[in-house]
Amino acid sequence: MLESFSSGDSAIDQHVSMSVGQFERVAATISERTAALLSAEVTVTDAHGVVVASSAPRNVGLHYPLAAGANMPSPNMLRFPIQVDAHRGEVIVEGTADGAGLPPLAAQALIDLLIDQAATVTRLPNHYELKNKFIYDLVMGSFADTVNIPREADLLGMDFSAPRAVVLIDASDYILGSGRSTVAHNSSVEFDSGGIRHRAQHVITSVVRFFNLPDDTICGYIGNGEIAVLKASADRDMAAWMQEDDRSRSSPSWANLTALKRAGAALLSRIRADTRSSVNVGIGRYHPGLHGLSRSYQDASLALELGRRLHGDNRVHCLDSLGVAAFVGVSDARTQLDLAEHILRPLDAESELLRTLDAFFSENCSPSATAARLKIHRNTLAYRLDRITTLIDLNPRTFDDAVQIRIALLVRTFGRA
Repeated sequence: MLESFSSGDSAIDQHVSMSVGQFERVAATISERTAALLSAEVTVTDAHGVVVASSAPRNVGLHYPLAAGANMPSPNMLRFPIQVDAHRGEVIVEGTADGAGLPPLAAQALIDLLIDQAATVTRLPNHYELKNKFIYDLVMGSFADTVNIPREADLLGMDFSAPRAVVLIDASDYILGSGRSTVAHNSSVEFDSGGIRHRAQHVITSVVRFFNLPDDTICGYIGNGEIAVLKASADRDMAAWMQEDDRSRSSPSWANLTALKRAGAALLSRIRADTRSSVNVGIGRYHPGLHGLSRSYQDASLALELGRRLHGDNRVHCLDSLGVAAFVGVSDARTQLDLAEHILRPLDAESELLRTLDAFFSENCSPSATAARLKIHRNTLAYRLDRITTLIDLNPRTFDDAVQIRIALLVRTFGRA
């Protein structure tokens, strides 16, 4: 009898926990969407006046200052009741960005609509988890059969008609709350722990607003404090960050990468401002096909790992920005060859410059010996080396750049054999 009671009690506890979680999910949606639509600070409290969601995430978990009536409400403040199942609370809207008052009836109608929509969506079984799991499986290459992927993507509202590359955001300091975690990717234990889901969604909302996306369907929390963004990377999608000569030396796999890095740098600044935490961004190349997203993720993840070790936090990391470490740290021969081809491609039509590099390295980088070997004046050699530096952004006269160029030449020679 006692065992039967305990089992029932556990079931009740689980139901209450799920109900509380649904209230928090609805509250998070209300605070984010209302704040975006009204350009106002929006707070949602529970029945005890504790902030469960806010457009200012640092307030979550605190007792709302006005909930107990300690201060008089400001003229621009509006307060509306909220109820999800048996849980009650309050939505507090504190004016617009310019200080103008809000029409109460319009604000009430908007919030009622958002509550109904959010409650309906969150009642769908594991809606957010399904999306995150789908993105996780996609970037990890877990789909053995890609035939049904487009149909599943369509059901989740994802569009893969445009080419996409992976932008990997490491916001673990903010999402996990106490530095990086060793919990496995996509761990349900980690995902369900207090506050992590809301903080991950806040980062995703920041991404959506930055890229002006219609929704968050192509952003997923994949665990370990990381957000994967499947960013459309065609010319029209990157127009805001492209410059005239970006594609002058790019192969298809490296196309628009420079623009992606510019976008990544601006996104990094936005997320750091929104979270007030340390953030890193890894940029992956575009690879064709659905399986290409897995390769793009591998690029971004490796760049993130190596870049953090070399350059520290709060930076954008990409394979072509890691110097010699990219060749040393990358074990995949195909990626090494791709990187070498990318570095040297501007010299493909400059056979004279390639011969000059061969002679320069054969003569131990000695300008006088190289000029003698090539039977040219030292000023001519200096001009050629300057030209090489301009074309590939690497200076053969400096040690690190010379090593990188030399390795690229060797990798390409052996890779083409």
